Amino acid sequence: MGYYDQDYENRSSRQKGKKSGYFLASLVGLILGALLVVIALPKLIDYNVLPYSAEETEQRTNNNSSNVETQNLSLDVVTDVTQAVDKAGDAVVSITNLQSNSFWGEETGSAPAGTGSGVIYKKDGNKAFIVTNHHVVDGAQQLEVSLANGTKIPATLVGSDVWTDLAVIEVEGNEIDTVVEFGDSDALKTGEPVIAIGNPLGTFEGSVTQGIISGLERTVPVDIDQNGTVDWQAEVLQTDAAINPGNSGGALVNIGGQLIGINSMKIAESAVEGIGLAIPINYARPIIDDLEQFGEVKRPYLGVGLQSVTEIPGYHQQQTLQLPRDITTGVAITQVEPNSPAAQAGLQEFDVIVEMDGEVIDDVIGLRKHLYNQKKVGDQMQVVIYRNGEKQEVTVKLSDASTF
Repeated sequence: MGYYDQDYENRSSRQKGKKSGYFLASLVGLILGALLVVIALPKLIDYNVLPYSAEETEQRTNNNSSNVETQNLSLDVVTDVTQAVDKAGDAVVSITNLQSNSFWGEETGSAPAGTGSGVIYKKDGNKAFIVTNHHVVDGAQQLEVSLANGTKIPATLVGSDVWTDLAVIEVEGNEIDTVVEFGDSDALKTGEPVIAIGNPLGTFEGSVTQGIISGLERTVPVDIDQNGTVDWQAEVLQTDAAINPGNSGGALVNIGGQLIGINSMKIAESAVEGIGLAIPINYARPIIDDLEQFGEVKRPYLGVGLQSVTEIPGYHQQQTLQLPRDITTGVAITQVEPNSPAAQAGLQEFDVIVEMDGEVIDDVIGLRKHLYNQKKVGDQMQVVIYRNGEKQEVTVKLSDASTF
């Protein structure tokens, strides 16, 4: 018993001591809390932390709102691209190819209207001249141009060239204010930024896409007669700027807003993306000048029918043309026009041309490129041929086809 009573008393004394400790700790905490409130109260009032009545809250909110200005943000972004578009954009127009005289376009046998783009490159008096693609205006009974401001005006075909896919049309110049500035396509570098401006799909007028020069001096086979035979190799620029149907004839400009190419075509295979093609402006300018001045391109005229030796069976190469066995390329003459430069030089049917001015001629395309790109009307040309197995050289004086 004594043991338990003594333990009870010890516990009681310990509990009394704990209660005294709790009281003292609570008292100290209360005092410290009061001091903190006294110290922090002015700052809490300044920061609007303490609650207020509805009237006070509304009044303070109105006072704060009156000191805040509300502004609508408007960004004026100016970059090299926007400046280039501002400079050249209004010179790019939409061209509508009307192939029916019917008001509703339902005349029997008529083709539907087509659309493309064009670039105003010259204004002379009350006339303005626009360059576009041959295939944009081909077969048109009427042409209509839509300016950048939406004005529609009639246009007249001045001249067109199927070989280069270029054409020039003419409009009244009263509504024309902007003319494009020519650049230098020979100075372009791979990777240089370029901008395509045109009328894709015939609906999105003045559409702008940006890309780079993906390749220079590209060649693309062209079937002029649509008979499955390649007649020409078009020299083009390659870009990854989006060029879609309706962009044809539009402008490819450099970052300075100068015209460096005429958008011509797009490789539209499902597996190919980002390949746009444009005719270099340095290559196009002589063509444009001829079309504007003469209505056609003044090319040297030889006056012969041609076929590549590689397309002729081996039997006829040996028996008909009588070529030496080591001669497997060249261009055979299939006919000679009377009084033509070829006839005057003595060229004959079954002659095989193998060289022009010291340049080896492998096929018809090579012959045309030498004739059209390196010679002019009135030039003389040294031609090496094989006739009846014998190698000969003749001199041809080139003339203009329009004289015959």
